[in-house]
Amino acid sequence: MTPTTWYSASARPFEASPPLQGALEARVAIIGGGYAGVCLALGLAERGVRDVVLLERDGVGHGASGRNGGFVFGGYSLGEAELLRQLGAERARRIYDLTTDAVALIRKRIRRYSIECDAVDAGVIWANWFRDPAVLRDRQRLLKETYGVEWEWLPEDQLRDVVHSSRYHDGLFERNALHLHPLDYLHGMQRAAQGQGVAFHENSRVHRVEREGKGWRVRTVAGEVKAQTVVLACGGYLAHLKREVDRAVLPIATYVMTTEPLGARLQECLHTQAAVYDTRFAFDYYRPLKDSRLLWGGRISIHNRSPQAVKRLLMHDLLRVFPQLEGVKIEYAWSGLMSYARHQMPQLGTRGDGLWWMQAFGGHGTAPTCAAGELLAAAIANGDQGWHAFSTFDLRSAWRPLGYLGAQAQYWRLGARDRWKSMVEG
Repeated sequence: MTPTTWYSASARPFEASPPLQGALEARVAIIGGGYAGVCLALGLAERGVRDVVLLERDGVGHGASGRNGGFVFGGYSLGEAELLRQLGAERARRIYDLTTDAVALIRKRIRRYSIECDAVDAGVIWANWFRDPAVLRDRQRLLKETYGVEWEWLPEDQLRDVVHSSRYHDGLFERNALHLHPLDYLHGMQRAAQGQGVAFHENSRVHRVEREGKGWRVRTVAGEVKAQTVVLACGGYLAHLKREVDRAVLPIATYVMTTEPLGARLQECLHTQAAVYDTRFAFDYYRPLKDSRLLWGGRISIHNRSPQAVKRLLMHDLLRVFPQLEGVKIEYAWSGLMSYARHQMPQLGTRGDGLWWMQAFGGHGTAPTCAAGELLAAAIANGDQGWHAFSTFDLRSAWRPLGYLGAQAQYWRLGARDRWKSMVEG
């Protein structure tokens, strides 16, 4: 089969897990093999809960977790200012700290389990698309005063020394950040969980989850799992198993592509190993890869698009920033569906009957999924109540299909605002 993404084309060899056949019993059944499900599986195993079965409809990392930009940094899709407004300083700091702790845990697991995932611990640059530095100064001050996080100021001349584009004006550097190959990272965590007894079954689409006595019966086409606890971790690729869980998210597409190996041409654009994104609502994000390619992502849409359409859209965006790459060949382009909630925060919770959910990590998923996996693993293994930190962010209906129209209208409005600001600045 021809690889559909650069990640699948370049992933290190990994043996696929067999589909579920026959009947199994387990303490925990996890449905979904993305970041959330795999982090939970490993978190349970590390706490001594190894009677765990993970069921994935396609292959581990098939969805957004194996298609994203590979950025690892703190925070959520809901910005820090709005998090503060909604929760107050103490709760906002506590829930934000979960993600910075998760960044540290990701580093630790990469070392502990010798996960080869091309991790580059070189930070992330937030580059200002606009001349007005207020957006940078405001966020820098808020992060320091409320969240205890310091981002370094990058004046325009210093920024352009490392990002060779006249498009940007000043920036902030987040040191506590890295980037990696998400599919290799997932496979590394999977190996670690399997090595501690967790069973993985790919190509095992679940078509029914039903209550049976004090537990649950999870049915696939060719098998079933009886479990005390079931966790739905399906993200933007809806499982259609529990209506109240599915209806609470909007699957939203984003687009990614990679260039051909650029060799010395990469130095014409970047003189840094840091990943980069900008200050617009629908920002560009990009990073250098180990073989001198440039990975480029951006756009937010309710539509999945063909690889050719993704190439056309993103190549236009790339050349606005790096016109010196005119004529470069794009070898891979793809899209992926992220799950968003109306409140732009992860949804982590339970009905109290052994059914749990973890979803809505769209746009900022690597650290928050790790944090959520830890909270839920602690809850299942030890009865820990830390997951209540997310109880404010409930399963609010996303009002599909009307929600798609509202989301698209919001994207158009905010995109138009950014374009207007650029025009005014000249």
